[in-house]
Amino acid sequence: MRAFGLKTWIWNNAWKTALLLAGFPLLLGLIAFALGLLLVAGEAASFRQGLRDAAGILPAVLPFVLGATAIWFAIAWLANQRILDALTGARPVDRAAEPRLWNSLETLCISRGLGMPRLAVIEVPARNAFASGLSRKTGAVTVTRGLLEALDDRELSAVLAHELTHIRNGDARLAVVAAVFAGVISLPGEMLVRGSRGLGRIGGRGSSSRNGKDGGGAILLVLLALAIMLLTWMLALALRFALSRNREFLADAGAVELTQDPDAMISALRKVAVQAELPALPAQVQAMLLESAGETLGRSWLATHPALEDRIAALVRFGGGRDAIGRERGPGMPEPPAIAPAAAAPAPPPGTPAGSPWWRQR
Repeated sequence: MRAFGLKTWIWNNAWKTALLLAGFPLLLGLIAFALGLLLVAGEAASFRQGLRDAAGILPAVLPFVLGATAIWFAIAWLANQRILDALTGARPVDRAAEPRLWNSLETLCISRGLGMPRLAVIEVPARNAFASGLSRKTGAVTVTRGLLEALDDRELSAVLAHELTHIRNGDARLAVVAAVFAGVISLPGEMLVRGSRGLGRIGGRGSSSRNGKDGGGAILLVLLALAIMLLTWMLALALRFALSRNREFLADAGAVELTQDPDAMISALRKVAVQAELPALPAQVQAMLLESAGETLGRSWLATHPALEDRIAALVRFGGGRDAIGRERGPGMPEPPAIAPAAAAPAPPPGTPAGSPWWRQR
């Protein structure tokens, strides 16, 4: 499906997002099958018999997996903002406490007839921001103190418009859903990796021939379960990161639509990249940030954010922005390109009337 303009880009991206989210239930089914393999590994007479037994108990295991997912989802749905505040140290602010921040966001909301989101500030020198909330009515925008101090009014409005677009497009809600599924899927794999020392004991019991069972088959079943859990964990991360990457381009475009100032968004990204890192935050929150240096792996399939240069190139190409590289460079950022002095304009021929364009047309 081709996209023309911001609205169709949003529809196109929503369609792709639905396909990505459809992959999470499949991963839950794989997790249930892996748990079934672990349950039958100690009793299976052979590897093939273990596969059949695991498939046979799948209808009994799957409800437990779905139940755990439902509980996890309910907790995240009801307490997501409190959890984020606890993880980030954010504190809510009002107009009296942060008039510049409040007025900037309120102006954007009034221009689009949107309700005022909850505003919060994290008292750290890093320069970053993120949007959260499960709906437009419960949306929230959180920024760091370093961001407020580093950006001018135009750049601050561009960043707030970026985060407001995340709320308008439902990205914050999507991030919660994706994080819940990824957390449920990755938990068994992480627990199995941490408890991998027990594999030898399982294999030792399975290798006993007292009951006439195939010890090698039991070990293979355990190893297969481990491989499935690790695979689902990696696929869940890849799906969640892909959702984040797709949404960042749309949020940048939405910021330009709201402010009509692509140059401000470009310069804001340049300044944010100088000191964006918030290393204490978990990966689920890192994926929600405006820019995450630790989670941006170029064009890697595990990157949560598009490469900074790709985002700026899109703003230049499609938004009409201009990139003044080097106004404030961080470690590893390229030097500004050398600009040769302009050649002196040729003098018009003698007798040419003042202001005549003849000499320019040659």
